Amino acid sequence: MASVRMVCKVMARLSGSVQPRHCGPSVCARTVTFLQQQRWPPYGNCPALFYSTHLPPSDVNLKYKYDRLVLEVPLPSRNEKCVFFLRPMLMTVGDLLTDLQKEDPGVSTSVLTKDGERVASTTLIDALLDKNFKLVINDTAYDIQPPKRECVSSEHIIELEDMKHVVHLLHTALHMPEHHLLKERELLEKLDTLKQQLSPLEKMKAQLSHTAEFQTSNVVWTGLALLSVQGGALAWLTWWVYSWDVMEPVTYFITYATSMGAFAYYVLTKQDYVYPEAKDRQFLRYFYKGAIKKNFNVTQYNQLKDELAQVEEDLRRLKYPTQMQLPLEQIQAKP
Repeated sequence: MASVRMVCKVMARLSGSVQPRHCGPSVCARTVTFLQQQRWPPYGNCPALFYSTHLPPSDVNLKYKYDRLVLEVPLPSRNEKCVFFLRPMLMTVGDLLTDLQKEDPGVSTSVLTKDGERVASTTLIDALLDKNFKLVINDTAYDIQPPKRECVSSEHIIELEDMKHVVHLLHTALHMPEHHLLKERELLEKLDTLKQQLSPLEKMKAQLSHTAEFQTSNVVWTGLALLSVQGGALAWLTWWVYSWDVMEPVTYFITYATSMGAFAYYVLTKQDYVYPEAKDRQFLRYFYKGAIKKNFNVTQYNQLKDELAQVEEDLRRLKYPTQMQLPLEQIQAKP
């Protein structure tokens, strides 16, 4: 402190002993003006000049305030800092730039990386906070250093998940009844429409099913009659016309021909010759033949039936809200 005062006294004496004898009025005036522009406020009894090699601090601050990420930005048109609350997981860089331009429509903004590369507008703010970046406002670049993130413990994460679950249950309790009513009304209207569309098709389908069933029964009874005739003919030829020694090879070849017929049925239909399945196949053959004659659209009928079954299932689940989140195989009615 004493040395500074000594230097000030010496400079004051030197400045007092110097007289501007060899300079004109204009030169002296310019010299005095220059000295006045470069002179800082006096320190004690002497003027003091300050020099610094450090850049002024950034006017943009990014910090946590009230547990929320806050960005303080000076806007050119307002001459003051404007505060923006950021949502890192929901907002993108484009959203931030849009908010800045809404507050000051005359500015041009962009976000650059530390190396000067432009950041895409679809980048999440959360990804931007991993490294330092630059915010450019009207060709003025502000270096921004994101705040350090706190490590969240597993217990805190579990508490957050529990809180989310409670909020979900509260939302369900408040809004689900109204949603159920609207959904049930919509399903009932759709159910009524499907039944009206199916009503004429059901009548035609019943007629076709009755005709096909009658024709299938005739085929079954005809087969039984033919087998009875075959057994009676073989018995008559064995005991009254020929002997067993003559009819034994005949019955063998008849049995072998029957086996060949069963195998031929498998080759043509890719199904075993089982009586119920053979009857169902014959029923479908007569049914589709009658549908073609009556112009009955089987594909449309099946589609409407599937939609009706789905609507009925949705209505059944709406009547039991406790089964809404259960898999279908756990709530289906047991036979």
